[in-house]
Amino acid sequence: MSRALLIVDVQNDFTEDGALAVAGGDAVAAAVTAFLAAHTGDYAVIIASRDWHDADGDNGGHFADAPDYVDSWPVHCVAGTTGAAYDPLLATDAVTHHVLKGQGRPAYSMFEGQTEAGETVGAILTAAGVLSADVVGLATDHCVRASALDAIAHGVRVRILTDLVAGVAAETSDAALAELVHAGAELVESADA
Repeated sequence: MSRALLIVDVQNDFTEDGALAVAGGDAVAAAVTAFLAAHTGDYAVIIASRDWHDADGDNGGHFADAPDYVDSWPVHCVAGTTGAAYDPLLATDAVTHHVLKGQGRPAYSMFEGQTEAGETVGAILTAAGVLSADVVGLATDHCVRASALDAIAHGVRVRILTDLVAGVAAETSDAALAELVHAGAELVESADA
């Protein structure tokens, strides 16, 4: 059975000192790196996504001067900027596919993005015969949630590695995890993966 690791948006703008910092983001980056060092061989594909928003315009209403933090946000992860780069604590040498999303429009799920070669996450998983995926990254209550739900919709058995994710807020993160369990995801710690 082929398994994938999905690394969601571990970027400077979502870790400490970023435009939309998630508390514990740097710790997640470092922990994912340690996990990869021990488990790279467990995965047929390792896909990492990044928000990669256009510098011009509001990206389909995603950017706002007075954001509501639900559907609109401050400027973040602009393509080619330091904020859009992977957190330096995340080692990406084992990543097999890099996916960019949100180019000119809102996008939360990595399934909405594509590689530079135009491959979608769904197509990559199908081509590799992936039947299960472990999901890690940022933020639990937004892009991790959306990516995991789309993986489930794609027919993939999903595990959320709970010590390798961090969310914006405890209440919304708990709600997202509960929703994911209801949708069929399993919650496990990375030591038990």
